[in-house]
Amino acid sequence: MKVIQEKFGELNNQTVNSYTLVNDQGMELTCLNYGCIITKIITPDQNGNFENIVLGYDTLAEYVSGSYFLGTVVGRVAGRIKEGSFDLDGKTYTLAKNENNNHLHGGNKGFDKVIWNASIDENDEEVSVQFSYLSPDGEEGYPGNVNIKVMYTLNNQNELTIHYSGISDEKTLLNLTNHSYFNLSGNIKRDILNHSLSIKSDKFLELNDELLPTGELLDVFGTPFDFTSERLIQSGVEANHPQNQLAGQGYDHPFLLSSNHDQEIVLTDSVSGRTLTIETDEPGVVVYSGNQMKSEGEIYGVPSRKYLGICLETQGLPDAIHHPNFPSWVLEKDQEYTSVTKYKFGVAAK
Repeated sequence: MKVIQEKFGELNNQTVNSYTLVNDQGMELTCLNYGCIITKIITPDQNGNFENIVLGYDTLAEYVSGSYFLGTVVGRVAGRIKEGSFDLDGKTYTLAKNENNNHLHGGNKGFDKVIWNASIDENDEEVSVQFSYLSPDGEEGYPGNVNIKVMYTLNNQNELTIHYSGISDEKTLLNLTNHSYFNLSGNIKRDILNHSLSIKSDKFLELNDELLPTGELLDVFGTPFDFTSERLIQSGVEANHPQNQLAGQGYDHPFLLSSNHDQEIVLTDSVSGRTLTIETDEPGVVVYSGNQMKSEGEIYGVPSRKYLGICLETQGLPDAIHHPNFPSWVLEKDQEYTSVTKYKFGVAAK
């Protein structure tokens, strides 16, 4: 097992490096110290062909100017915050309104737009890259100096573990996720409409027309949001359910998980045979089926279009600061924030 470090580009006179984690099975993961971006994940299909299964760009300039958060770590707070403001202990904090009238994924310069420090760890059982960043008090409007660490670890069981941690010198908000777009066809040969998904969840969040939670938890049963058994993504894209139509014909919805570290999220592509099993300690997962992707530009040489990838964003529920019935993202002073999500890459039996 090894980690290969290479120069990927330069930004503001700083070097941006790529780090490729390689295990003994031939699986590879490449990431950047810019935005902790995962640029490639190379895994085998049922015939042993190794191909990339995430969306990304060839150049740093494309990541800097891109608007899809491909492969990034987003924060301080993933998802939307209504009207770009919140109250904490009687004080109102104002954030950037970078999506219509709301705050999205940490603002104009969230964690996805900064250069992180990086360190490598290698041993016989696993290899890791740890990224660290000090988010200063007031950055994007949030209180507190927050020390953030994100560690990507690859082992010989073809498992990627993402471990997030943070500590603040003031009471603040923190809710991190990774925003990789998966496409298990390999090298983007097809879109994700015929991928099937299962989620251990019997509730999803109702959204309003700004894609903000209304606060209502809806039953999945009898709807296109019932992933308690495998369901094709295409079934939600073609559905006339008002929530699918609201999201742009597809999914952009938070699901409340009913189980943790229990194979609770499974994505499968029956053609390639590839499977992805996700386990997390987070209360929810946002399923985004790429409905807002535009038919302009290219992603690894493939014309961009809707449904080219699917995001499975393990995190706290969006806009929780405005919904006391949701699990809280408030981080107390000197309290450690931790979150772990594991991605197991496999192949279905023929």
